[in-house]
Amino acid sequence: MTLQQKQWLINAALLLGLLVSPQGFSSSPETVLIPGGSYQLGCSVGDSECDTDEGPAGGVRVTVNDFRIGIHEVSVGEYRACVDAGICTVPFDYRRTHYCNYGAPGRDNYPQNCVNWEQALQYCQWQGGRLAYDVEWEWAARAGSSAEFPWGNAPVDCSRAVIDPFAPGKADTETDGCWRDLTWPRGSFPPNDYGLFDMIGGTSEWLMDWYHPRAHREYYAKGMLTGPQEGQRKVVKGGSWDEKPPAQRVSNRFAKPVTGNPDLYGSNGIRCVYPAQ
Repeated sequence: MTLQQKQWLINAALLLGLLVSPQGFSSSPETVLIPGGSYQLGCSVGDSECDTDEGPAGGVRVTVNDFRIGIHEVSVGEYRACVDAGICTVPFDYRRTHYCNYGAPGRDNYPQNCVNWEQALQYCQWQGGRLAYDVEWEWAARAGSSAEFPWGNAPVDCSRAVIDPFAPGKADTETDGCWRDLTWPRGSFPPNDYGLFDMIGGTSEWLMDWYHPRAHREYYAKGMLTGPQEGQRKVVKGGSWDEKPPAQRVSNRFAKPVTGNPDLYGSNGIRCVYPAQ
């Protein structure tokens, strides 16, 4: 059995509630218990923006167990504590490009971005957790909704989340981050009905799943909730400060390589999941 396969088995056991992480918490992250339940994962009924990798129209039925999830995305200050502890590696900072939050004056409560998948997982494991699986993340983001967004089908704009809004005649660099060309402090907008902030917009969030274009039909619908055991890219969800409104829908999926050119990861942040116990 390869190391990658062993890690997949451990993570699958955590998802199913069969294991508790042996690591102690390095601090006390703010979390909320998400009750388990069944729902339609993927393309919402009537959503005309769905891509084929979001599954069939109306989604596929999945059942998720209880888990805990971070109320906020991981902040710059929280990630720096992991670096200072000698566990996490230093990410790209604001001196590389202004949109990277690490090291920037006054941005300790901004979401940590400019991190690859390995850095994101490393932080969560330091906290005794891991990254969310697609089926968990979407269940938490929907917070009981079956619509395109946690609040319903009303379009997302800068009154609801930090995004790149549609602005005819304006260049993307003008409109990114709701005209700031940057992320905003965490919790700048109200939470969803589970009390989770910035599930839509802000930074997109790395997930545990390897990306597969037909994962909904070939894995999730068949009860294989952790997806394929291997792949080339990891799933990213939640939209971000530099993505247009269609990318902010709860079922939308991106995929990026685990490591690579750090410039790929300016939109990517971290939110950790923990055992329900």
